[in-house]
Amino acid sequence: MTGGTRSYEFARRLVERGHEVHMITGDPGGDRARISTESGIVVHWLPVPYDSAMSYRRRLWAFARFVGRAAAVAGRLRHDLVFATSTPLTVAIPGAYAARRRGVPMVLEVRDVWPEVPIAVGALRSPATRWVAGRLEAWAYRRSAHVIALSPGMADSIRRRFPEVGVTVVPNCSDRAMFADADRAGAALREATPWLQGRPLVLYAGALGLANGVDYLVRMAARLAETDPDVRIGILGDGAKRDEIHDLAARLGVLNRNLFLFGPVAKAEVVAFFGACDLAVSVFVNLPELSNNSPNKAFDAFAAGRPVAVNNGGWLGDLIAATGAGLVLPADDPAGAAATVAAFLRDPEARRAARAAAGTLARDRFDRDLLFQDFERVLTRAVASEGPARRLGAPT
Repeated sequence: MTGGTRSYEFARRLVERGHEVHMITGDPGGDRARISTESGIVVHWLPVPYDSAMSYRRRLWAFARFVGRAAAVAGRLRHDLVFATSTPLTVAIPGAYAARRRGVPMVLEVRDVWPEVPIAVGALRSPATRWVAGRLEAWAYRRSAHVIALSPGMADSIRRRFPEVGVTVVPNCSDRAMFADADRAGAALREATPWLQGRPLVLYAGALGLANGVDYLVRMAARLAETDPDVRIGILGDGAKRDEIHDLAARLGVLNRNLFLFGPVAKAEVVAFFGACDLAVSVFVNLPELSNNSPNKAFDAFAAGRPVAVNNGGWLGDLIAATGAGLVLPADDPAGAAATVAAFLRDPEARRAARAAAGTLARDRFDRDLLFQDFERVLTRAVASEGPARRLGAPT
């Protein structure tokens, strides 16, 4: 399937460690509730229409529908722990309900600091919705036995505002086994792709939403078309801004010239694109609240041994600058970014060093198996604090 695989990969490893795991998740294309077993995980699929191109109003309605249906299912399960992973933070509602019903702890995972991010991007505008969101945030944290944050900045934000809440950082991960064949798959993709062949490739694989600011890459492509026309930019993904990005690329004359726009692909298929690229990019609009993000695409690139460029600084930008595993681009200057990227792509030694540094990060800092140990430790300690463990339940 398309999208992030963090919940699946951690749940699969929990099963391998002998835990019983039930996962409650949405099935956007389904017409009825169903249950399946995936890699030993008992998955409860709930038919809740949703896609990343929805307006925020429609997304909120989808979140509300999921809350009700997930609470009903989770409340019927027997479990020793509830693990709720957000965004959206509304997932804490069925999680807290199920935990209270069984008298067990809930561990909450926070993938974005909510509601800081939706407020910053303009998704929550009215004072009333902001007040409700703030109350929900405080309620969720205070009903959690522990909180997992995906970046140091997220953890710092939570600790600063809720000092009584225990927080552990478990960032997004690099699945090195999944990307072990990236070089071969990338070479095959290049050979089969006439517009690519031996040309340099800059890859963006992720959401095309309001916060992502992918128009930055379109404007960068327009500059590269003038200065370095052989450089190709590939964009894989979907979201509310997809049509705008397509139209802007067509208007600037780069669509299917040096910029190529594709829909989202499954994780197994995206391996070839990372293997084919010379530089992966993660871009966001220039807002301080977004500097604490932990984008999957960066860790997938590290797993493939590919350098990463970011344009919003933050902890990931600091890490890249310190290790040499990529580039930090100017936030509001796509033309300047084009010059930086082109110079990097023209320098074989710089590319070689950055690839080596990226691979080292994947192995030593972000390996999925390594970080899973921290993840499982948080869950088992939460269970131990409440009594003997029997099984782990995991609404997502």
